[in-house]
Amino acid sequence: MVDTTARDMWERFEPVHDLVYFAPEARRAADALGLRGYWMGYFALRAAPLGPVAPCVVTSSFYVFHPGRVARALPDAWKYAAPAEVLAARGEAMDAAMTRLFGSRAARSAELAEAADLAWEAASAADTTGRVLAAANQALERPGRATARLWQAVTTLREHRGDGHVAVLVSLGIGPLEAMVLKAAAGESDGPFLRETRKWEPTDWTAAEDALRERGFLAADGSLTRAGVAGRALVERRTDEAAGRPWRALGAERTARLAGLLEPLARAVGESGLLPPGNPVGVTLRESAGR
Repeated sequence: MVDTTARDMWERFEPVHDLVYFAPEARRAADALGLRGYWMGYFALRAAPLGPVAPCVVTSSFYVFHPGRVARALPDAWKYAAPAEVLAARGEAMDAAMTRLFGSRAARSAELAEAADLAWEAASAADTTGRVLAAANQALERPGRATARLWQAVTTLREHRGDGHVAVLVSLGIGPLEAMVLKAAAGESDGPFLRETRKWEPTDWTAAEDALRERGFLAADGSLTRAGVAGRALVERRTDEAAGRPWRALGAERTARLAGLLEPLARAVGESGLLPPGNPVGVTLRESAGR
């Protein structure tokens, strides 16, 4: 029997993490720091745990962005706000976003505090060897407020899974553009949205499609072939396997408890309309929230 725990948990914590990209509180926090535009805010808020690193480090670890997209935001962002200031601001923003979205009573409830502590324990158990973004987030100080603690814990878990996903892609010779083409062909995201927001040229996208056709993964009409479906499934299976350690450490009973506590939070995000259609997240929010 295939163990789906890692994927099931991802479907529940990913929506909570995604508030940092789509909640208006995150954009207001970035603007208040003097960061210029959405993308400077995006890269600064996500990369801040790494410190004031060069854009090549962020391009490498984020994987799917054109280097020029990153270089337009970094290192200029650090002229406006130091990483420590950005980290403080994102914690405040996530507390505000979760309080608004989930309600002040739920945000200050014993259940949310329990979820935060369970998620923090799972995140602390994550093996961050070779996982740069996960390691940087795991090393951050434990927040006192349960909302900020929960958000930071699920962010560590999310980046842990993402780092593992990138390692799988690299091991299978699937580059950034090819990974996005496969994602779009599988119906998980909108291809033009991915290409445009990650700032790749149409010719780059076409070249990636051609490479996947040569590999036998993509049909002439852009759909996945049988080999493409199998290759995509292999990537996802290995990603799930690489993300399993936190849940084994937490144990089946407490993992199930955390899943139940995250369920209404994921549902609230899914029903809020904050995530745009065709977004690059990949998780099917409506289905996961209804389980």
